[in-house]
Amino acid sequence: MPVNYYIFLSITLFVIGIIGVLTRRNAIIIFMCIELMLNAVNLLLVAFSKMHHLANAAKDITAGSDGQLFVFFIMVVAAAEVSVGLAIIVMLYRNTHSVDVNFLNRLKH
Repeated sequence: MPVNYYIFLSITLFVIGIIGVLTRRNAIIIFMCIELMLNAVNLLLVAFSKMHHLANAAKDITAGSDGQLFVFFIMVVAAAEVSVGLAIIVMLYRNTHSVDVNFLNRLKH
């Protein structure tokens, strides 16, 4: 399968995530869109890693594993982001009884 299909799919998922972050007001949906953008980047990294591996397969034995290592670190950072983000959303819900991000101004006092 050509890498162009993966690039197109990754760009499409990333744009859907950006549109979701910019247009939605629900904090949980915003976090889901951020995760969608991170997964789009992961897909692109793995596709480029595979393309690089196929181009340099005869030269290097470990070619193609660099992108997968980056994906692993992105997934670790995404898991930490989700745990902190969900804790913030729970505290927001406890204080305002809503997960609407427009109510964040109420937390100033």
